[in-house]
Amino acid sequence: MFYWKKLRRFVDMKHSIDFLPQFAQDDLRELVTLIREEVEDAVMIILFGSYAKNTFVRHDVTKDYGGGLIEFNSDYDILVVSKKRLGKSEGYIESRIRDRFAEGKNEDEVTKVQIISESISKLNNALSEGRYFYVDIVNEGVMLYDSGEFTLSAPRELNFSEIKEMALEYYADKLDDANTHYTHYQTDLSNLNYRFCAFDLHQETECLIKTVVLVYALYGHKEHDLKFLLNKSKSYTFELVKVFPRDTPEEKRLFELLRRAYIEARYNKKNFIVTKEDIDALTPKVERLKQVVETVCRERMAYYESRISK
Repeated sequence: MFYWKKLRRFVDMKHSIDFLPQFAQDDLRELVTLIREEVEDAVMIILFGSYAKNTFVRHDVTKDYGGGLIEFNSDYDILVVSKKRLGKSEGYIESRIRDRFAEGKNEDEVTKVQIISESISKLNNALSEGRYFYVDIVNEGVMLYDSGEFTLSAPRELNFSEIKEMALEYYADKLDDANTHYTHYQTDLSNLNYRFCAFDLHQETECLIKTVVLVYALYGHKEHDLKFLLNKSKSYTFELVKVFPRDTPEEKRLFELLRRAYIEARYNKKNFIVTKEDIDALTPKVERLKQVVETVCRERMAYYESRISK
């Protein structure tokens, strides 16, 4: 069963998931149970994103930049609020929840779960500061579980002038980081160090994807996993995943090589083999990604600008 308690300050926050189809209601009930088992001091569990807004997609297909097809399914986006930060155990706990939820289900049919976690103190601070990402979750989300032990702070609504200013700052900072990694890539390429070229390209790619999420949500994910980050970017634009279509064995291999480079380029020198041909294939993809990110972010800035006078 679900555990609802009325929010004292957010009387208009949704408490019911009756508007969702039965399969989603069943999934979310299961997830609430799993989360409460894995996170003993969870005080709130909030559904946000496309399922909370009832704009989810069960199956969609679009074309990548090479004309191939990319399949898309919405994820369950869930914020877990606990008394204290989960700290180093956060990734392990989230993986356990995802694995337990997927257990016994058809891999092609199970809805993916994306979990973020925050302590109640950090969440309330973020709301008081008007952090766009968290304010949107509270305004648009569904409270799946509330222990009743804490009250959420009233959010300070940012005006669009402030939002644009913050987004521009994030944009400049992250692009600067991406350019720094590109400089490292050029040095490693001149030294024929292809293994570290892959690492540099991973770092540049990570920065570029995070740029879009920061500009749209004013929120930075802690993850380094490119697969996770690309999945999160789909909440804001489908353009980034088109750069890495993964629709052929070779495309999958190249993406996995780039994804693995974050760890293995540094710690698996003997077995992590990267060739010049690999780098030649990955480099134009990352260059294309930068172009796409710049375009997408400029469009978002223009949207913020259009709302300033309203």
